[in-house]
Amino acid sequence: MKILDWYILKRYLFTFFMMLLLFIPIGITVHLAEKIGKILENEVPMNEVLVYFLDFTIYFAHLLFPLFLFLSVIWFTSKLANNTEVIAFLSSGVSFTRFLRPYIIGATIVAILAIILGLFLAPKASEGFNDFSYKYFKKGRSAVENTNVFRQINDQEIIYVSNFSNNVGRNFTLEHFEDNKLKYKITADNIRYIPKDTIYRLTNYVKRDIGEHEDKLEILRRKDTLLTFDVDDLIPVIYAAETKMYGELKEFINKEEARGSSNVGRFKLVLYRKWSLPVSVFILTIIAVAVSSKKRRGGMGVNLAIGICIAMIFVFFDKIFGVMAEQSDFNPIIAVWFPNIIFGVLAAYMLYNAKR
Repeated sequence: MKILDWYILKRYLFTFFMMLLLFIPIGITVHLAEKIGKILENEVPMNEVLVYFLDFTIYFAHLLFPLFLFLSVIWFTSKLANNTEVIAFLSSGVSFTRFLRPYIIGATIVAILAIILGLFLAPKASEGFNDFSYKYFKKGRSAVENTNVFRQINDQEIIYVSNFSNNVGRNFTLEHFEDNKLKYKITADNIRYIPKDTIYRLTNYVKRDIGEHEDKLEILRRKDTLLTFDVDDLIPVIYAAETKMYGELKEFINKEEARGSSNVGRFKLVLYRKWSLPVSVFILTIIAVAVSSKKRRGGMGVNLAIGICIAMIFVFFDKIFGVMAEQSDFNPIIAVWFPNIIFGVLAAYMLYNAKR
């Protein structure tokens, strides 16, 4: 049986990597055709373009990793079924579970690659891909969340800015607490960061010191001062979580939670997906084998059609729950793992029927 195991395992890995090699150039070509006008318009240096498309390749492969795997397994298993090879295997007394073993070994190899890609390669590629996109393709668009910024800067201070862009904010408020009591509050119509002097310039500055019996007011038309936060800490880049290694990402999320960032759900999605993706590799492999191991009257086309429908439903669930976690208080860990749970149950059901 080892010969058959090696035969299936080699076909599994060969078809998967061939699927990557076929679809990634297509993705690059389509993306280049879409962006070539802006690349020429901005006179982007060729070395930056080459690095960008290398980052795009890793980013694209990581994004669609499970789908490439799913379709490749359906493709080569359907060929085995059409050639009656699956029937020959099972007729020799091999159980369906035993027939599935080389697929699980192949899924383990691919899952390890997915972990390496997600933890080490994808963060750097995502940083390069997004930086290039905002620099040349999205001019005029900010890469930061700059509306209604409400954050806890440290254990004692909370700030609010209604809008912040180009180092200028409107409707600034800073509240300072000691022993859970408000000690003073600073408000200003505008706040401007001056990089040259590393200071903040506040317009229509008002500071209210909270006294035990009466408050003290300080009102100035303009005040230049030092504050306890940095501009980069104030409004992190939207895709910041995607660019960090696993340990850095956990520290970043803890820091953002302490500050009351509204983007914590989005950041946690990135964290949890680093582990949900390898698990989905096993689930989709089992579903793909169960779908395609049966010889059908319509041949490979029927199996591929069924597979594509299942893949689209998986992507739909993944995206819809991801958006829910980003835009609401929906638990990010449920959003990430719910598609795997649903399709895990489907995989168990299909595997049971396939055994029969």
